[in-house]
Amino acid sequence: MASLRATLFNFFLRRTVKSKPLHLQDPVILREAVDERAVKTPPDGVTLDYEDSEVRGEWHRVEADAGGRLIYYLHGGGYVFGSPKSHRSITFALAKETPADVFSLEYRRAPEDPFPAAVEDAVAGYRWLLRKGRAPASISFAGDSAGGGLAMALLLACKKQGLPLPGCVVLYSPWTDLTVSGDSIDDNEETDVMFKAEYIREGVKLYLGDANPNLPLVSPLFGDLTGLPPVFIFASKSEALFHDSERMVEKLRAAGVETMFEAQEGLAHVWPVFTPWFPEAKQAVLDSAAFIREHIRAKENA
Repeated sequence: MASLRATLFNFFLRRTVKSKPLHLQDPVILREAVDERAVKTPPDGVTLDYEDSEVRGEWHRVEADAGGRLIYYLHGGGYVFGSPKSHRSITFALAKETPADVFSLEYRRAPEDPFPAAVEDAVAGYRWLLRKGRAPASISFAGDSAGGGLAMALLLACKKQGLPLPGCVVLYSPWTDLTVSGDSIDDNEETDVMFKAEYIREGVKLYLGDANPNLPLVSPLFGDLTGLPPVFIFASKSEALFHDSERMVEKLRAAGVETMFEAQEGLAHVWPVFTPWFPEAKQAVLDSAAFIREHIRAKENA
């Protein structure tokens, strides 16, 4: 059962997010509104720096010994909105609790830049980190919603291009099926506190453009998942995208990939991102940090 704070937050999301069709809002205005609500300053022990070179994004570095660990974070927002700024609540928390340096990528967004722009930018960002001397075994990919799907697409792109894979992956309610074929899209429309089925079905068109939604780099659920590093997926049984996670877990395990799955009841889509506001989110961050520490250390000692 969800905590009182999580329940109150669900009520807030129903009033502020679910009541407004996201796919009908002006993308620029939506981005500005989401960024305006972002956390402004990092917690004690974490610094904030901006990267604007070959790639763009935010560095969140820890003063504690990070042990060489790096989290490469890909934010959510339906491939339309969201930014490193808007997702500081989770990236600051991951940096502090792991501890690890975090690089949160600013990738191109739809509808101005539809598929494959985001995937191209994610690959370019990873190549850039490798050129800077970051050991792949010390890197964890992480992402939420569209960013979670993008992290999975990045893994598939790395396999195809012969790039070394990271040490592990953490995903929060990943959007892995842009054919929108999961039963929970309709079955959970009432219990989802953020989205209606129409928002998802119409919103996907902004990113797809002319692309085939069955392509693995669009919908990684349909890709070859063999040989991937350990994956930890968080999803709410009450959200519309639950079956995107549940089916991904099934396929990962069938492919022989070490996979952990945290499925909670009564929580919002990507609830770990709301870590400052209720206990379930804070616990998810602690569990994510422990998973990263365990698997990065195992890779380093292998």
